[in-house]
Amino acid sequence: MEFQWYPGHMTKAKRAMQEDLKLIDVIVELVDSRVPMSSKNPDIDPMANGKSRIILMNKFDLADPRVTEKWVAYYEEQGFFVAKVNAKKGTGIKDVNDMIARACQAKIERDRRRGIKNRPIRAMIVGIPNVGKSTFINSFARKACTKTGNKPGVTKGKQWIRLNKSVELLDTPGILWPKFDDQSVGLRLAFIGSIKDELFHVYELSILLLEYLKENYAGAVAGFYQLEEEPEPARLLEEIARRRGCVKAGGMLDTDQAGRYLVDDFRSGKIGRISLELPDSPAAQTD
Repeated sequence: MEFQWYPGHMTKAKRAMQEDLKLIDVIVELVDSRVPMSSKNPDIDPMANGKSRIILMNKFDLADPRVTEKWVAYYEEQGFFVAKVNAKKGTGIKDVNDMIARACQAKIERDRRRGIKNRPIRAMIVGIPNVGKSTFINSFARKACTKTGNKPGVTKGKQWIRLNKSVELLDTPGILWPKFDDQSVGLRLAFIGSIKDELFHVYELSILLLEYLKENYAGAVAGFYQLEEEPEPARLLEEIARRRGCVKAGGMLDTDQAGRYLVDDFRSGKIGRISLELPDSPAAQTD
């Protein structure tokens, strides 16, 4: 299964982002806590050019908490300021303003020495499609200042948002990068919904998801669907179809529909708190 999704508006958005970075003091990047590396756009790092960096681990309530702590430590070791947030519920949002101030402390001190007082910090918020960026902004600003949706690519334009007296936020469209050198990255992004569902075959995707869950979270799927055993993925998907009443005309099991249920149940966290990747450092590979 190969994944590529790079519409023309993403090329335009990347060029605009490069220009806007000249005006920015700090870059705030949202990642999905279930895939903190795969959901981090590698194009941002070379564009950052020494800017202060914040990583917000969004949807941390859906991820394996032990793995999430390893990712927090990993990114802090890389020099990022890191916070766990749940944009939908507002958890951790209040701490982000203080983190922005800490990340820009050197800039604030330079302004003070130059006699510049009360100039707002300018922050750019970035994130790939469907990572929760618009929901975060709405929660942070405490008003619906951006359009949100549950499909990747809802936010199309550029928006400046005055959050308070001390912070101005530049929203940017969610963009991916032109090519996935590692197709497993595309697979993980498909699992969480950052690639449009129309671009892959749901049966194949659900089988691959079941293979991962059986290897790394044995019993989680069987437990959620109240199955006495956890058979191999193809049979397991058939059992899910039976449990959910997914039947085609003529009485055949509709495993495609069962696959959609499975993927939706995973994305919503119903199957459990699950992480799809570990930091690529030896220390993170052990518990």
